Amino acid sequence: MKLPIHIAKKLQQLLQPGTSIASSFMQHAVVTKMLEDGLLQKQQIGKTKALLFIPNKENVAAYLNNHFGIGNLQDYINILEGEEQSRAANVTISGDSKLQSVRTFKGFLVNSYDAINAELSSNPIIIHPSPGSYTFIYDYESFIPDPAATIVGIENPENFHQVEKQRYIFAHIQPLFVSRYPQNNDLVKWLTAIPNHYLHFGDVDFAGISIYQNEYKKHLGEKATFFLPKNTELLLQKFGNRDLFNRQYNAVKDYTLYNEKNVQEALLLMLKYKKALEQEVFINGA
Repeated sequence: MKLPIHIAKKLQQLLQPGTSIASSFMQHAVVTKMLEDGLLQKQQIGKTKALLFIPNKENVAAYLNNHFGIGNLQDYINILEGEEQSRAANVTISGDSKLQSVRTFKGFLVNSYDAINAELSSNPIIIHPSPGSYTFIYDYESFIPDPAATIVGIENPENFHQVEKQRYIFAHIQPLFVSRYPQNNDLVKWLTAIPNHYLHFGDVDFAGISIYQNEYKKHLGEKATFFLPKNTELLLQKFGNRDLFNRQYNAVKDYTLYNEKNVQEALLLMLKYKKALEQEVFINGA
């Protein structure tokens, strides 16, 4: 999902001190996602009017980079507004040389700390990237992993980069790691076409559960499970983020409606300690 230019401009306005914007002027799926993630917050003014604002402006740059590949918001706006959209300029600001046409690559990144046998275009291959590198699967329609491998979807880039340091929580499976970024439909299409089980490893917060439910579970059904490492409660007690919990918690939402065991357990732990847990803490978190 790309960031529409009119939303980009509204975000730029909201970065000014003391600025808020009527929610009616920022209606889009990406805005809903930003509210879920806590980047934006809503202030109800009356029965029908609400204002949107950015509670922590220092988080915006990292969020735009992680979710949209945007390195500089102003440059992003300028390039979309400009009459000349050079390929080099587009690559510089967003990693996408065809912002207004088609994406440059299809496919997704995979990683593994142990060798995983697979097949690509009817040829045997081994997935075992050298430290500091990943494998990019372009022709994913012909990519068939070892049926014994569990596909582990990783939400955050740092965890995907340092899978070796998280080996201790995957001792019970043979994991093949896939990255949520770059975000496209290719990963889910591939997951639905293979028999391997999918384990979703992300932030233990309300936004992370929403990502799992809406991007994966609803497409994969019983093949998908939310991963809750055994040391989650201990790490939540020690390193949980109360501010993140408060930003995402919805007091009027019924959190008992989730029927998957691990999701329900994650919610109960968050509600018990009034904290959320960012995924990066599992790196060396034994």
